[in-house]
Amino acid sequence: MKTGFDNEKYLKMQSEHIKERIGQFGDKLYLEFGGKLFDDYHASRVLPGFAPDSKLRMLMQLSDYAEIIIVINAADIEKNKVRGDLGITYDVDVLRLRDEFQQKGLYVGSVVITHYSGQNSADQFKAKLEKKNIKVYLHYTIEGYPANIPLIISRDGYGKNDYIKTTRPLVVVTAPGPGSGKMATCLSQLYHDNLCGIKAGYAKFETFPIWNLPLKHPINLAYEAATADLNDVNMIDPFHLEAYGITAVNYNRDIEIFPVLNAIFEGIYGENPYKSPTDMGVNMAGNCIIDDDACCEASRMEIIRRYYATLNKMVQDGASENELYKIELLMKQEKISTDDRKVTVACRQRAEELGVPTAAIELSDQQIITSKTSDFLGASAALLLNALKYLAGIDHDVKLIKPEAIAPIQDLKVRYLGGRNPRLHTDEALIALSLAACHDDNARLAMEQLPNLKGCQVHTSVMLSEVDVKIFKKLGVDLTSEPVQTSRKKY
Repeated sequence: MKTGFDNEKYLKMQSEHIKERIGQFGDKLYLEFGGKLFDDYHASRVLPGFAPDSKLRMLMQLSDYAEIIIVINAADIEKNKVRGDLGITYDVDVLRLRDEFQQKGLYVGSVVITHYSGQNSADQFKAKLEKKNIKVYLHYTIEGYPANIPLIISRDGYGKNDYIKTTRPLVVVTAPGPGSGKMATCLSQLYHDNLCGIKAGYAKFETFPIWNLPLKHPINLAYEAATADLNDVNMIDPFHLEAYGITAVNYNRDIEIFPVLNAIFEGIYGENPYKSPTDMGVNMAGNCIIDDDACCEASRMEIIRRYYATLNKMVQDGASENELYKIELLMKQEKISTDDRKVTVACRQRAEELGVPTAAIELSDQQIITSKTSDFLGASAALLLNALKYLAGIDHDVKLIKPEAIAPIQDLKVRYLGGRNPRLHTDEALIALSLAACHDDNARLAMEQLPNLKGCQVHTSVMLSEVDVKIFKKLGVDLTSEPVQTSRKKY
């Protein structure tokens, strides 16, 4: 994939812009940090060249200025809400985030439990954090929020919340996921700081939608596809257009809440320093695109991947038809179909010819390799071995793993572990390959090609097991699957 984004320019420009915004307010800036900090793979897919940890690296450049507040909603603790990408609950993720930040040399000042109303699980989590010497603050539910402005900016509203003690000029407010109360935490702090005579400001860091790209730019459409489950809609910011005569893109939730924010700012300061929701943002990503065509093509492929992901979720009862309809509409707007993804077409054609589960991968040189299910290997495991042989320059007919080495593994799976499928999954095939590499040069050469699979495109004719999905993810492969289940289990 062609590079379309200048990551080094982004790191430099973004950190400098945040420093400027701190200076604009005087003593302190509360920066609401949306999206993923450690592993923003969506951004790296639609902005080829954007490193998944770019936002973290940018923060590390500001480590002397910054401290971090991690926010979690008490209701999410109560219902054990799970991060879909990691499979861990939000309360566990708070501890993971804290450890990750501190290992990178970033200072985590405290944890805030928002929407608190005496939940027992929240009390237990608070006690658990305090045993680890982590400062914990409580922010309460406010009746009529966000419309009841007089109550919100009073001693019975924000005034009732614990005042978070901070020591650095940049306070980054982040959370395990959306709906955690990041913005309300920032605004509550502005209220308290104002009472204490501290000059503080607020800004928002969201990578998408990119405000200075057209509304229907593929990058912004890909963001809509990624948030189809949240029903986010990109819109022209009417407040920005009225104030400056400049067209800027934002999304519906920020535009809808801006009149409320405007009233809150006026209630705290007497005036709002921002004339539009776009003004509140500090994102510089749009200024670091160096090949728009490459980013457009990458974004179109991302929309198709999101379409397949939603189809798969629907089969598993994890998505609504409305999500699918929205992505189908985005595909029509961009005039694309699943046939525009070459690897998808190759996989489907192979499956129609053979009548068995198949898989296909598009490598970095645009070569497409296919595979099928056999007596020994599942289609995904066979695909990895076929691709590694091609990359290592090994003849296709060479057996990297001898059949006599596979048979004992199959026997273990079926006879001793009670499995029904004797074929090797991707993880099992890679373990067998690593063992073969101890005494076989071809296997060793093939193993050495694993890093070259990163960023490659894969499509399978059936939905994969969780094990296979995780292996492709660890290899950095972009995977899609036809919405066809092969498992007998329906529960």
